Amino acid sequence: MAANPLVLFLRLSRPAFLLGGVLNYALGLGIARYLGLPIDWNLALLGQLWVSSLQLATHYLNEYFDYPGDALNPHRTPFSGGSGVLGGEPGQLRPVVALVAAYCMLTLTALATTSLLLAGVLTPPVVTLMVLAALGAIFYSVPPVRLATTGYGELTTAILLANLVPAFGFALQTGEMHRLLALSTFPLTALTLASMLALEFADYAGDLKAEKQTLLVRMGWQTGVRAHHAFILAGYALFLASFLAGLPAAIVLPPLLSMPLGLLQVWYLGRIADGLRPQWTVLTLNALALTVAAAYLLTYAFWTR
Repeated sequence: MAANPLVLFLRLSRPAFLLGGVLNYALGLGIARYLGLPIDWNLALLGQLWVSSLQLATHYLNEYFDYPGDALNPHRTPFSGGSGVLGGEPGQLRPVVALVAAYCMLTLTALATTSLLLAGVLTPPVVTLMVLAALGAIFYSVPPVRLATTGYGELTTAILLANLVPAFGFALQTGEMHRLLALSTFPLTALTLASMLALEFADYAGDLKAEKQTLLVRMGWQTGVRAHHAFILAGYALFLASFLAGLPAAIVLPPLLSMPLGLLQVWYLGRIADGLRPQWTVLTLNALALTVAAAYLLTYAFWTR
């Protein structure tokens, strides 16, 4: 029986990856609420529409430009290696579907931008964040820059998701920035980088065949393991540094509860490096659970204080 095109398109979209944008955007709103500022929910929803539509556009563009290399990946998981639904074989969607979907999402992003402009909330900080986020998102996937194949795409994505998205949510409500944003989001940047590296281990063989210069390919497998461990350590060290810099213990302690996931990831990847036969789905699932748990617990702390 032929695959349902709607099911294939849902697999192409990978909606679970939108959760990161939702949580980090909610973090920015939570910081605004923590500071005693009222939340404009209509504006908040419009901002979330902007973030999610841009995120989907980036994802579709990445699928379109990556699908020849993704076809070479022998270790695709539900969370890495592309969706695998693009191609010319029966039961696959034509690559142009992803390109058209990206254009539609970019149009939706433009409409949301126009609505924000008409609402009169595009202050200089907001505009700066939107421009940086849009440029980072597009240049991640689209030639000739295509940061995803340079080794810089991971850092760009981590900054975009962990720093720019919360700052956008906060600035859209307040029109300005605040030191709590830096204290809260820099630890998430390090943990996001660690998780992105973990996701790339499953794709390593395919990326080598496709000559895709990801951060892990540029580093090499063994250096990548050490870098992954360092990012995990840096993430939790930065939470403690934020506490010393003035972030209340009631805010710092909840995200530290995600540390067992970080330690599990370090241990399991270390075992793989020592020769254990890898279960890539387990590693990639834990990598996503780590960043989601840390972001959720931090967001929860701000919303409940």
